[in-house]
Amino acid sequence: MQTERLLEITRSILAQPTAPFHEDAVRAEILMQLAQCPHVTAEQDGFGNVIACYRRGAGEARYAFAAHMDHPGYVGEEFLGGVPAEYREKNPPVRDFGAFAMWDLPAFELREGRIFSRACDDLIGCAAIVALFHELEKTGAEACAYGLFTRAEEVGFVGAIRLAQSGRVPTALTVVSLETSSEKGGPAKMGAGVIVRVGDRTSIFDDAATASLMATAKQADIPVQRCLMSGGTCEATAYQLYGYRSAGLCVALGNYHNCGPDLQIASEFVSADDVAGVVRLMVAATTTPSPANPHAALRARLEAEAAGYARFTKM
Repeated sequence: MQTERLLEITRSILAQPTAPFHEDAVRAEILMQLAQCPHVTAEQDGFGNVIACYRRGAGEARYAFAAHMDHPGYVGEEFLGGVPAEYREKNPPVRDFGAFAMWDLPAFELREGRIFSRACDDLIGCAAIVALFHELEKTGAEACAYGLFTRAEEVGFVGAIRLAQSGRVPTALTVVSLETSSEKGGPAKMGAGVIVRVGDRTSIFDDAATASLMATAKQADIPVQRCLMSGGTCEATAYQLYGYRSAGLCVALGNYHNCGPDLQIASEFVSADDVAGVVRLMVAATTTPSPANPHAALRARLEAEAAGYARFTKM
């Protein structure tokens, strides 16, 4: 996907205000963007999550890419989401949107190859899925993939749990959670490529799915990092608890939940190149055949090496 088109999609989604249980503007923008893709169907479940599917040709979907539409904010007098009290006690400026309020920060800025926003988490993930569908449409890809856009993740994966419980997402799919994840304290480096997330603070994701995404990235020559990213828990864990095979993709995030230096509320930021890498990897995973089982290849290699030492094992 051309960089300018990706930035247009990202800008349009980041411009929408959001908070837990108040994702209406983000959802409306997502649905408007998806309506431009003739081979994408999109519907809402009873809770207001969006289930989208690109289908062209006879192929079956292997992946459902998932992201959440909310971000920490004030709902009435209550703050919903994980921002430490010492930040909130400084009473940083907020912008009122009626039923909810967000920190008074720019919705979108592009500086030196980085996207700054009041809500990268997880509107960047939502934008990446929309960009995936636009790219599949533009290239006429004969493929099938799902996109899941959920509500109220910041207060305990409420939307993802409702969606998993409903059974509306086929259990044969691998659910790939898309996130922005704090760069602080981890091995991942911003600008070094998309992160294939092997797990989070709570669980380890499906090993075979993780290996498949790594192999796909290698085949497509996409810069990639393989990291645990244990700073928080993401929706992959939630889906996994309900029987789905889960994996994770993320980009390194600065100022996680707007927590900047010196206890100051500040814009979150990510590398635009990393976001483009996520879209490239999703496109490759959707449109190319599954790579050869990397575990089978590793087992064959180890067995061959072990056979070379057979003379030492004779009793």
